[in-house]
Amino acid sequence: MRSLVLLALVAIAAGCTGDDGLDNASTEPTVVSGSASATALLTDVSASEEDGYDRVVFTFANEVPGYDVRYVDRPIVEDGSGEEIEVGGESVLVARFEPALDADLTKEEAPATYTGPARLSPRGRAIVELVRTGGFEAVLTWAIGTTTEAPFRVTTETDPPRVVVDVSR
Repeated sequence: MRSLVLLALVAIAAGCTGDDGLDNASTEPTVVSGSASATALLTDVSASEEDGYDRVVFTFANEVPGYDVRYVDRPIVEDGSGEEIEVGGESVLVARFEPALDADLTKEEAPATYTGPARLSPRGRAIVELVRTGGFEAVLTWAIGTTTEAPFRVTTETDPPRVVVDVSR
């Protein structure tokens, strides 16, 4: 009888871990040095609610840049100017891409490659707000406001080039 109760408690505890399919998720920084042969050009930012986690996808036109994704303390400041930027949520996860921009500086008049909003309010339960906080000297930065400092995972795709940030609920 005692072993059945212990087995039941272990099964209940395993079911309460919040298994959301985020293998290797952590609150520790995720840093991958860039090996891009050119500046990666951002074309899209999207957010979605998945089974057990929220997802942010940064899509690039030409290649995946290096990245540094980590929780940071407030205040959040704009790259270049240093001006304070408000970001919703209890915690802030910053995604920094290098070399990357959202405008093509190799073309005349530097046309924007990302023409979407600089501030998005997704409907997820973990992610409250996405805010562009800079595009300066081949460093592109976005802040991800979250409900709490939850574990996250960063993955990449190549077709099309994307950096995917999954935040656990």
